[in-house]
Amino acid sequence: MTKKASFLLEYSEDYFMEIEQDLRKELAEVRAYISDPNAFSKSDFASKNKRFGELEKIVELFEQKNRSLNAIDDAKVMISGSDKELRELAELELSEQTEKLNEIDQQIRLSLIPKDPNDEKNCIVEIRAGAGGDEASLFAAELLRMYLRYCERLKLKVDMMDETPNDAGGYKEAIFEVKGNSPYAKLKFESGVHRVQRVPATESQGRIHTSTVTVAVMPEAEEADIKINDSDIRVDVYRSSGHGGQSVNTTDSAVRITHLSTGLVVTCQDGKNQLKNKEKALSVLRSRLMQIEIDKKMAEESEAKRKLIGSGDRSEKIRTYNFPQDRITDHRIGYSRSNMPDVLAGNFDDITDHLVKAELENIESTVGLK
Repeated sequence: MTKKASFLLEYSEDYFMEIEQDLRKELAEVRAYISDPNAFSKSDFASKNKRFGELEKIVELFEQKNRSLNAIDDAKVMISGSDKELRELAELELSEQTEKLNEIDQQIRLSLIPKDPNDEKNCIVEIRAGAGGDEASLFAAELLRMYLRYCERLKLKVDMMDETPNDAGGYKEAIFEVKGNSPYAKLKFESGVHRVQRVPATESQGRIHTSTVTVAVMPEAEEADIKINDSDIRVDVYRSSGHGGQSVNTTDSAVRITHLSTGLVVTCQDGKNQLKNKEKALSVLRSRLMQIEIDKKMAEESEAKRKLIGSGDRSEKIRTYNFPQDRITDHRIGYSRSNMPDVLAGNFDDITDHLVKAELENIESTVGLK
């Protein structure tokens, strides 16, 4: 068990002091490293520089903690004095500093919890209609619009990679890439089965139907993360069958890539440029292969760690959208809310916030089990 894990589990002042000393020592070492004129040309400079920024923030929190502790000690001395007016001011100061210290302690705890190394990555989102026929495809289209609005509100850039509409006005499948400020961290909790309960427009007797849509959110893999050789894949080109501008449906611009060893198949026919479609398809393939590696690693971890909120299990029913009752329930944390139109307009930050909080608490309670 590491010091960090012990600290998170036992939360004692002794561990506070020990960890503060260790972090200050590491900060001095990293500062000396990146200050070297030759450090910029080294391959690990970027990671060291990033770590330097992280350490500065954590050490500053300890500085704030120490200032609050000193202020609390001073207030206690004043409270023990004979001056009534000073005593009242000191009691107020003691209350404010104690509250502030609790907030700082919480920030320190959160900063020491191990973070998902993929959180800052761009991501690829795949939406697929499941059980329910046309109703499932219509809800897939609603989820797509929900995520597009959510990304627009957070100023995340979206690039459609592939989409397969159907005659009902919905989508059998839609794949898009999200870039910007830590998009994977913001969307990773959406992976899983989304269940919708409502009366379809085509239902004449007013019966409630249940349909499902599967969402997969994968961190975008760089070429350095997943290496794909030409001999690993088969590439087929064909004429696009989707909607699009001039030449999209009249040239062999669509690309289908088959990964020979796994049997994974990725298609992209979003644009009329065959090379760009191939690049997009390869990006999706790399991300799927990376997700397989992530899933494999998680399968090797303890049962407790596999239960983390952000596990991204595509077969897990994570959320139910009950239209007749205007209620959305996230089954992973038992959280429910109303106002379906607001959520489908991309305003589901409260759900994400509760999921983040639950995952952090889960990590904190299991981090010492490894």
